[in-house]
Amino acid sequence: MNSVTDIILPSIVALIMLSMGLALTTADFTAVARQPKAFVLGLMSQLLFLPVIGFALASLWPMSPSLAVGLMIIAACPGGPMSNLLTHLARGDTALSISLTTVVSFVTIFSLPIILRFSMAHFMGDDAPPLSLLGTISGLAMMTLIPLSCGLGIRAMAPAFAMAAEPITRRVATVVFFLFILAAIAMEWERVQNDLGAIAPPILILNLGAMSLAYGLARAARLSPPRVVALTLECGIQNGSLAMFVAATLLQDQMMMLPGAAYGLLMFPTAFLFVFVFLQKDRRSALKRIVP
Repeated sequence: MNSVTDIILPSIVALIMLSMGLALTTADFTAVARQPKAFVLGLMSQLLFLPVIGFALASLWPMSPSLAVGLMIIAACPGGPMSNLLTHLARGDTALSISLTTVVSFVTIFSLPIILRFSMAHFMGDDAPPLSLLGTISGLAMMTLIPLSCGLGIRAMAPAFAMAAEPITRRVATVVFFLFILAAIAMEWERVQNDLGAIAPPILILNLGAMSLAYGLARAARLSPPRVVALTLECGIQNGSLAMFVAATLLQDQMMMLPGAAYGLLMFPTAFLFVFVFLQKDRRSALKRIVP
């Protein structure tokens, strides 16, 4: 599987980050300054609360040390670009969603290696493989910062081309990512059969817990409904391809890759259900305003 994890998976991550950059404009970054409360709340939810939930689950739920580290990797990853599309479909604050996805993607270049190093030492002890913080940071930067910056540059220099290319690259990247997950599961089917039952429930709890916490915090902060949607989906949709890249390519551990693959499959049904429920609620509210 080395050729797959060394070539195909990094290419998928780079394509996803490139598509994110193609969608960004200067206005998306200035939106952060206009809505600091919502942005800071989203930042705390993803960078602090999500890893805490992940650590609690990895500590309390029976699983192997490698799966526990893999769970921490997906909990420490940024939101995925699909959260921006789903936020738009749910009539949420797309600018806030894009801002959070971008800024957290930059921050996790440094925060993810720190969380990863702690997790490996805590759950694996002396069995933890050596981890170079600088090497991990540079590997993440190569796969996230460079293609994201390229997308930003293309959007700035050729906006019409970027706007036309972004939906295509996003769809292609999403389809290829799903196909990769299915291929990885097929290639590691014996391991999946043995360990999926152990990791699927905590992965689902992590996903639902993150969305519920973000939704509750956003409502408690009295944010507008569009921003509630943005924060909820931003915390529920994680960059599963990046988690798989860290586990399979940087750490060369197929077991650690399984939580990222499981999350990549399970996060979409819950997110689509949330979008459906929220749209139904929004439609009922609109009817109440129309009908006397």
